[in-house]
Amino acid sequence: MRFAAIADIHGNHAALQAVLEDIAALGIRDIVNLGDCFSGPLEAGHTADLLLLLDMNAVQTVRGNHDRYLLETPPETMGRSDAHAHALLAPRHFEWLRKLRKTMIWREEVFLCHATPLQDDVYWLDTVSGEGRVGLRPQPEIEHLAEGMEQSLILCGHSHMPRVVTLSDGRMIVNPGSVGCPAYHDDEPVPHDVENGHPLACYAILEKTGRGWAPQFRTVAYDHMVASRLAAGAGRGDWASALATGRMR
Repeated sequence: MRFAAIADIHGNHAALQAVLEDIAALGIRDIVNLGDCFSGPLEAGHTADLLLLLDMNAVQTVRGNHDRYLLETPPETMGRSDAHAHALLAPRHFEWLRKLRKTMIWREEVFLCHATPLQDDVYWLDTVSGEGRVGLRPQPEIEHLAEGMEQSLILCGHSHMPRVVTLSDGRMIVNPGSVGCPAYHDDEPVPHDVENGHPLACYAILEKTGRGWAPQFRTVAYDHMVASRLAAGAGRGDWASALATGRMR
């Protein structure tokens, strides 16, 4: 079994297109998408049109927390990134979002979720200190969140940071990183920045071998300055910096 995992596109159509081209060039047809598809000051509508087309061709998607916000939050009370995306989405896009499941077992061996199995807005493999430092979550806490799951491979997103953690029983948890947002600021659970340090689009290839799962993280170059200028034009200097450099200004 060999397939690609993408996550956290956040409306970055150009990054998604580049990643899909890279996946196709590798001869991979099956893709799983771990959510947070549209939220951001970029091109939610174009991104949605592309994902709706792909959904008909072996792409399985689960719902992210920002996908949920787009459905459940009144537009007048949305955050800026969600509100920008909401204004660009058509009824068919919202109908597609409504059909997404929170979690999914894919091909009996792979568990898909956006963040954790029970919560779509909590980091699984990462933790934030009281001072706002982001680091690897302690192994016992990671293991606790995986209790009762039988699948040998577990995929999650949300933190935008590529990571792989092997559990004590041999199961593996992989975060493929973010296709479209290499850095961001969040206020929960305390104010903190997530920074990948580069502007490249990220995803992962998962292959099952005779020795178990072998994840391969890939980075893809695209015209990230076009995306950065889009964000700047929308009044989002924070996103403009993140897309240009992979760091918060």
